[in-house]
Formats: sequence, C-alpha cells, structure tokens
Amino acid sequence: MTRFIDVHSLVRLVDETGVAEFLAALSDALRDDFLRWREFDKKARVASHSHLGVIELMPVADDGAYAFKYVNGHPHNTQVGLPTVMAFGVLAEVDTGYPVLLSELTLTTALRTAATSAMAAKALARPDSRSLALIGNGSQSEFQALAFHALLGIEEVRVFDTDPHATDKLVRHLSACTPLDIVRAASVAEAVRGADIVTTITAYQGHATVLTPEMIEPGMHINAVGGDSPGKTELHPGVMGLARVFVEYEPQTRVEGEIQQVAADFPVHELWRVLLGEVPGRESPRQVTLFDSVGFALEDYTALRYIQRIATERGIGQQIALVPELDDPKDLFGLTASGRRRAVLRRAA
Repeated sequence: MTRFIDVHSLVRLVDETGVAEFLAALSDALRDDFLRWREFDKKARVASHSHLGVIELMPVADDGAYAFKYVNGHPHNTQVGLPTVMAFGVLAEVDTGYPVLLSELTLTTALRTAATSAMAAKALARPDSRSLALIGNGSQSEFQALAFHALLGIEEVRVFDTDPHATDKLVRHLSACTPLDIVRAASVAEAVRGADIVTTITAYQGHATVLTPEMIEPGMHINAVGGDSPGKTELHPGVMGLARVFVEYEPQTRVEGEIQQVAADFPVHELWRVLLGEVPGRESPRQVTLFDSVGFALEDYTALRYIQRIATERGIGQQIALVPELDDPKDLFGLTASGRRRAVLRRAA
C-alpha cells in the first residue's frame, strides 16, 4: 500500500511539529542531502510552457529512492481563485519502482523553498545579519520570514508588494505568530535600504527589474527566488556583476535563473561545493553574495523523505491502493469483472 498525505494530513504534521521546528528540521535534512550531492542522478526539470504559465516535472534519484514533483506556475490563477503554484509528488523504491508515498507538495514547496533559502543564507550571508527585506508578499512570504527568523536570528522584516492586500495579509500573519519587528515600506528601494538580506519572491511572468544595481549595498546577501523559468527574472542584469553568485544545479539555472540574462561563461558556484568546503562562500564582510534559487528536484526529494518518516512515525495519512495488489503478479486481468467471472466459472467447473 502507498501512504497518501493530502493537504489536511500535511497541515496536521506541520501543526504538531510547529512551523519553525518543521523548517529547522527540513533545513538540516536539506543540508545533509546537499552534502551527498554526488550520489544523486540529477537532471533539469522537464517544462511545458504556455502563454499563461508553465507545468513542470522534477525528477531525481539516489541508489535507494526516486522522487518526482509535478508543479505549475500560473500567475493569473489568483484571479480565478486558484493558487499560483500547485504541486504533488511521489517517492518510490529504486529497487522495485514501488511508490511508497504520494503527497501534496503545494504547502510543502513553500516550506522547502524557505528552508533552502535559510540553508543557503547560513552559508553565504554575514553572520551578524539581523534585517531582511521581503519583496513580494504572496503565498510563500510568511515561510521565508519565519525561516530567516528561526534559523538566522533575523529580528526585523521590511515588507513590500505592489498589491497592498498581500502585504496586509503578511503583516497580519507575522504579527500574530512572531516577535519580529515588521516595517511596511512604500517602495522596493525603501525596503532594501540598509537591509542585511534581501529576498525577492514575486510572481510576475516576464523580465522584471525588482532590484537594480543602485539598490545594492556592500555586504548584502540577495536571495532571488521568483525568477524560476525561461523569460522570468527579477533582477536587473547589472546586479549579477556586483555579486558572487551561487546556484543549485548550474545546467538548470543557466536556463531558468537570473543568470539566463548574462553570458554563458559568467562565473557561478554550485551551493553544495560551498557546504562541502570545496569552494569559498562569502570572502569578505563587504562582498555581495547572491543565491540564484530556481528550485531543484533534490529539495523535493528531501521534503518527501522527511514527510514519509514523520508521517510513518506518527501514523498520519491514509494507506491507499495506488498500485494493484495481486495474488498472481502476472494476472492483472483478474482484477476486472470479466476476469473475476472467469475465475468463478473455473471454480464451478
């Protein structure tokens, strides 16, 4: 049987654990898997683009488990009452191909994205960072703020969105659940001025210039999350020239990330090498660092494995017959009505 984690089951797991604790445990698990980077069979996601958005499949495997995520990105969805991003995923045994977990990944994607952002910032941002500018206050924004507060000790969050209702929602939620000092800014420039860390997580489908070179200050760490598909970026190309740039999986980020705007030989460094100590991260307190985060399948693998473990320990989720259970593994027809009638006739004879 396959364990099924629907939205309600995932919410129960998060609530029982606590959001901050869930993010911390997930961030630790992500780091552990990034340190095993060479053990994974990796490839860029497969994307189907339309004029309204994108639908993607994201696969990855090691010797023991295979995972994939189905995910979309449709910025107009909020106008018809749907989330911009929706996702589900599967975790399977490599030896047999048997699916052991089918799980929602919409809420999980927001959690794993925030946990990945915090993991990267712990390796790249200045250790004394205490202020975060959060540009884009949509469905993933609270998780980013909570992850940076819990894992990096961020004390102040400066927030801005072109949609004031999104900012209202963010301020309401953060005020109710954290001691963060929340500063509502009137513009991007006002929000990022003096910030130690800047996260951009907007949904605009096109080449936006959320951050421009004159906004960048010495020592900043930039966490660019929203630019995650061809033709979709958030940073002016000149920002890359001011920063030491880090990515998840370079072949994918060259096509989808902020670095799609620069020359193919523009130097970048994969984050796992920093975590392993093979290349330096931040080289000085005044250096600008940039994590060009597009989201990689290994992060979903980690999330699915974590969910499977804690859901099994706590007995949460349903056991479903996603794959037939057969007395004779060669007799699939026997499941059908015709097959069952033939079996009855044979027994009667």
